[in-house]
Parts: sequence; structure tokens; C-alpha cells
Amino acid sequence: MEFSEEKLRKWLAKYKFRDLTIEELKCVNELYPNTTFSMNIYTFKDGSQKDLLNLSSTVPVKYHGTSYNIPVCLWILDSHPFTPPICFLKPTANMGISVGKHVDARGRIYLPYLQNWTHPQSMIIGLLKEMTTKFEEELPLYSLSSSDAARQVELLSYIAKFTEGKNDIQSKSKGDGKKSDGAFNKVTIIGAGDLGLACILAISAKGVADKVVVLDYSESTMKGGTMDLEIFALPNVEISRDFSATKDSKVVVLTVNYIGNAQSYLDVVQNNVDLFRGIIPSVAHYSQNCILLVASHPVEIMTYVSWKMSGFAKSRIIGIGCNLDSARFQYIITNLLKSQSTGKDTWIIGEQGENKESCNSDMYSNIFYLDSHCC
Repeated sequence: MEFSEEKLRKWLAKYKFRDLTIEELKCVNELYPNTTFSMNIYTFKDGSQKDLLNLSSTVPVKYHGTSYNIPVCLWILDSHPFTPPICFLKPTANMGISVGKHVDARGRIYLPYLQNWTHPQSMIIGLLKEMTTKFEEELPLYSLSSSDAARQVELLSYIAKFTEGKNDIQSKSKGDGKKSDGAFNKVTIIGAGDLGLACILAISAKGVADKVVVLDYSESTMKGGTMDLEIFALPNVEISRDFSATKDSKVVVLTVNYIGNAQSYLDVVQNNVDLFRGIIPSVAHYSQNCILLVASHPVEIMTYVSWKMSGFAKSRIIGIGCNLDSARFQYIITNLLKSQSTGKDTWIIGEQGENKESCNSDMYSNIFYLDSHCC
């Protein structure tokens, strides 16, 4: 992309040191010609937002004799060059994040160069060069492996046990006290809000898993829901913030949502997509044969995002759709309204949100009757 100083001057009109920033960006573009620039909204940890310059580029890395181009993005603050950029990896759909010394689960990059940033000694070019040095010691991304199609029927059957309430753990353990097939059923719940806690309690009560791992790196949530779990000390439930604890999960349930001050539907979508960027690749890395059950909002979009980011086959990504809403609707009709008709014949259909509609089996019967007599 051609470097446009005029465009940068317009974008950086509110930057305190615009001329210094533009001169530095010129040097970056000369040394890294594949660099692109754009103005985007950055959301800080406290939920506040600001229009910032986004610099996207690739860092050349040689690891074990093989050359890689590591995609990164740098958010240039409006006080640049006196404050360091906020740096992230920018993995493609077939890449996963390797959490390590310099990279967290969200792909944020932490380097001594950033911690010791001082103008004029510290510059973006020097930062990118340090990324090359550190990434050659510990590669931050990996290529996602192809899915194992042979396990799909077994995994989908296992998912069905969640709602049927069947328990095959004890049946496998009869006789000598060991599972005859050596299988170990492990389920990970990502998100410890109300829905996440309900999933944990339901799975524990039905006994469909040997182990349940609860993972959530949202500090506000960890202080609430997971604290309750620690107090009650449920058997076979592990609480962790480390993605390695999810290793070899059979099913991963995603109930996590971004907690912030999003003002619009699009803000919610973007924030959750950014959140998933740090979750899905790590899950796919540690549990390459799992099924993803997506309950995060908006579920239709987040299910698609999970599919693209994980590299899994479509059959291994399941969105809950309106199933939870339907279950609640059925409960209200049967138990609260004391309706004579069974709640099991009613559903909520459509996109999650204001466009949802209710329907029942009589509606489908009438549609079938009209179709059969009008064709």
C-alpha cells in the first residue's frame, strides 16, 4: 500500500506530536514496505474508547531454520512518540497463539523494549527488531492442524448426553473400577457468569464428565462466580486461568462475553470478536479434537467467528441458537402459566435479539396442511 503523508496528517490531526509521529512512520514504511495504516477505535480495559492509528505489518523471523512472517498490529497512542504503542499479534484464521513469556492469551505483546520506552532512544523500528529477536527465541504463533473427522460421531453423541442427562461414566467403570475403553471425558467452560455457572452445575449433577475445567481471565468475573465455586469445592471441578488446563477437552463451552461500556450492537460484536481472538486459537491448540459449543452473544456471529478462528470442520462448531430461549419459554408456559398445552411444543425461532419470534407445533401442522393442498 502506497504511503500517504497527506492522509496521515488528516488522521493524526488530534495527535499531540503529529509531525514527529509521521516522520517516524516514514522510516517504518521504508524498512517494512508491507506496512499498512488505518484509523480504528481502540477499546481500553476500562471500557473507554479512542480513535487511534493502527499500524499493521509483518515481522520476519527465522525459527529452527525456517523463515516466517509474523503478523502484528501496533496501536499508536495520541501521545506518541513519548508513550509506547500497544502491540498485538494479528493471527490469520489458520494460526493459533502460543501463550508464552512475551505473549498472553489475547495475543498482546509484552517486551522489555516497551517497558523501558524512552524518547528519542525508543522507536517503532527498534521495537519491531526486538520482536524479531524475541520471536526467534520463542515462536508466538503456530499453524492449526486439520480436524480429525473420524471422531465427530462420538463427540456429537457425547454432546447429546448434556441434555438427556445420561451418565455413562459409571457404566464404563464397572468391574475393575477402570474405564474399559480408556476414555477420559473432560469438559471446559469458558466464562463464569450466570450461564457458565449453570452449565458447570448441570454437568456436575448429571455426571457426564470426569472433569470440568472453568476458565475465565476476566478479573471481575473471577471475583464472583468462580469464588462461589471455590467455596463449595465441587468434586472434579478445576478453576484455572491457564489455557493449558483445558488440554484434551472433549467439549469446550463458550459462555464468555466482553464486559465493558459498549454502546451499540456493532460495538458488542467487535468487542467479543476481539475477545475470541485471544481464546479460540489457544483452545484449538490445546484441544485439537474438541467440539466448540458457542453461547456467547451474538451467538450466530460468534459461532461463525469460532469456526473461522479455530480451523475446525463446521460440524464441530455448534451455536446454541435460540435453544436456551426456547427452554425458558417452555418452562414459563408449562410451569408459570399452567397452560393446558405442553410447553414442549413451543419454540423461539429467528435471530437472537429483538427479531425473535415464538411458534408452536400447530403452526407447522397448518403450514404442512396448506402446502399439501395448494401444490
